[in-house]
Amino acid sequence: MTTMRVVFVGGRIAYRALFNWLRPAIYIPTMLGTPLFQILFFASLGRHSGLADDGFFVVGNAVQASAMAGVYGMVMTIANERQLGTLPSLLATPANRPALFCGRALPLIANGLLVSAFGFAAGLVLLDFSLPVAAVPALAATVTVTAVSCTAFGLTLGAIGLRARDVWVGSNLAYFLLLLLCGANVPPGQLPSWLAAVGGALPLTHGIDAARQLVAGAGLPEVAGLLGREGLIAAAYAALGYGLLRLFEVEGRRRATLETF
Repeated sequence: MTTMRVVFVGGRIAYRALFNWLRPAIYIPTMLGTPLFQILFFASLGRHSGLADDGFFVVGNAVQASAMAGVYGMVMTIANERQLGTLPSLLATPANRPALFCGRALPLIANGLLVSAFGFAAGLVLLDFSLPVAAVPALAATVTVTAVSCTAFGLTLGAIGLRARDVWVGSNLAYFLLLLLCGANVPPGQLPSWLAAVGGALPLTHGIDAARQLVAGAGLPEVAGLLGREGLIAAAYAALGYGLLRLFEVEGRRRATLETF
């Protein structure tokens, strides 16, 4: 019961206290406006360049939109604990550490699903894009796995932020690398082989590929391998991020450097 309270109650309180985009005046232009104009921009660019149809860009950018909540949100959550001076108090508690950070991740995953769903809806209304109704459940599962993967990646970046003086340079660079390398707008086959290999080790790449196949008519069994790889990437980044957090916590206690900027 205590662990569940840490996950759900603690996660909700932390989200409300630390997430800077909760007010509608900030949330709407940041979390909804940015993906909307990103989809419209790349779809228009794709029409003029002849690279692909609208559906290619709607699916790629709608799935990629979940990275905004996962990457920036997780970095912001950990960085704000540090900036607002609550990190030492948090780490002084005997609370279960996996439950602590899982609780902070769940609202971000839900937020990523909401933003991604908005991206698909915008594509249906504004662009030449159609989505088979039968594909919706499998597509929802795909976006969920991808959002978890992005949030785990954000956890790793946030953990590094416990030692980095400026967490936003790294998170901005990582976010735009995801946009470039993971197939949202540039097919991986058109990238240099070494860049395509880097993209294959990042979140989103396999999720976007699976989502495109589902929209094209594939079934969930046909994309199970892609989802499995996306899940493995999520597990790897979650383990790395948690390991770094624990390492920096131990080192911070020993050196009294938890609040160093």
